[in-house]
Amino acid sequence: MPVTPSANIGVVGLAVMGSNLARNLASREGNTVAVFNRSPVRTHTLTTEHPEAGFVASETYDDFVASLAKPRTAIIMVQAGKGTDAVISELVARFEPGDIIVDGGNANFHDTIRRESEISPTGVHFVGTGISGGEEGALNGPSIMPGGSVESYQTLGPILASIAAVAEGEPCVTHVGTDGAGHFVKMVHNGIEYADMQLIAEAYDLIRQGTGKSPAEIADIFAEWNTGELESYLIEITAEVLRQTDAATGQPLVDVILDEAGAKGTGAWTVQNALELGVPTSGIAEAVFARSLSSKRAQREAAVDLPGPSTEWKVADADAAAFIEDVRRALYASKIIAYSQGFDEIVAGAEQFGWDVKKGDIAKIWRAGCIIRARFLNRIADAYADDSALVALVTAPYFRDAVAGAQESWRRVVAIAAQAGIPTPAFSSSLAYYDGLRAPRLPAALIQGQRDFFGAHTYKRVDKPGVFHTLWSGDHSEIETTPSSH
Repeated sequence: MPVTPSANIGVVGLAVMGSNLARNLASREGNTVAVFNRSPVRTHTLTTEHPEAGFVASETYDDFVASLAKPRTAIIMVQAGKGTDAVISELVARFEPGDIIVDGGNANFHDTIRRESEISPTGVHFVGTGISGGEEGALNGPSIMPGGSVESYQTLGPILASIAAVAEGEPCVTHVGTDGAGHFVKMVHNGIEYADMQLIAEAYDLIRQGTGKSPAEIADIFAEWNTGELESYLIEITAEVLRQTDAATGQPLVDVILDEAGAKGTGAWTVQNALELGVPTSGIAEAVFARSLSSKRAQREAAVDLPGPSTEWKVADADAAAFIEDVRRALYASKIIAYSQGFDEIVAGAEQFGWDVKKGDIAKIWRAGCIIRARFLNRIADAYADDSALVALVTAPYFRDAVAGAQESWRRVVAIAAQAGIPTPAFSSSLAYYDGLRAPRLPAALIQGQRDFFGAHTYKRVDKPGVFHTLWSGDHSEIETTPSSH
């Protein structure tokens, strides 16, 4: 019996993220959702537990495709890699020109560019789409970052807008750019997330070691911070985590969790691509490296007796409030640097790959639904609205003033941490980046001289145009030359 094409959107892959996204879609007026999973038991479980959704369920690709009204639109929510390629192959074999395949997983944007290039000749639209917000976001409203063609977005946009989180009346979705743009921006989002989490962890560690306050007391501090300029999802959940007591031991949960942070790769991708693009994302990089260090258990155990500061450090009770305020300001300044570096990478990626990315729109769609949602994203949107050619976010008037007001606290915190032997790689590297950015002259001149000495890599001069080389192994005279290819 032929299947009636009744669904305007389909979901392939019904693990938690896929199931929640399908339920979200089904809950919005105007959507009829087709669902398919390689293992039919997942499909059956979803449809049985949520009859109100009115899912159109299929057990074969043929029936799934037949259940979709044209232009057929299907969102893939399976593990990135070979699994995604396998599903794409099945759909492309059955789809027709004008149909749309959406990859909603955490794919590497290079894979998305490749897939779009391979699929494009068939006339089927391939749309790599970043989806942020985790399981809760998928169900209640994520931040969505679709790439793909403008034509495909005409069909897809209203569907995605129907399920996206809403901030100040605006759905948190925008057409980011062509081919891999959506997954690239989601990758950078995750990199910023790494930095944000590391900065928060460093702030917690400083307060706990410096003041001796308990996790529950520090939770109150973070809850208070969440009422001001640091208001964000990550600050909010930090307070909740620090308040949690372990049922088995009665200890704070944070004290019984093994101090080894996991990672799924997107942070490393952010740093790798920043290196390839020549963009310094030092705060994000140090956050990635901090997770790597946390997992080097054998090395850490071998090094635990290495010498540290000769005297124990603790903040006097009378100075505790001022120290905590310094940490808050240092956290805010470092957070600004993390976002500034992340947007630098988005700008560089857009230039490299030919994407027309609207930076202010990206800030707006991150205001709700996603993990890095925060109050000051409105400030970022305003900064790019005032100056779309802004060369560095930290130079925008609001952020310039914010860092100016925080920098003395920031410097005190980094200095105290160094003297006390408390690792603050994200705080420290963010401050070093800031000072490097504002320096009128950097010691890179010496490095370039060294490069010319051992490799004849040449150099430019501050006082006249041209490219030069000193005859180091000869009479040390200078000659004008062509740039070295080494």
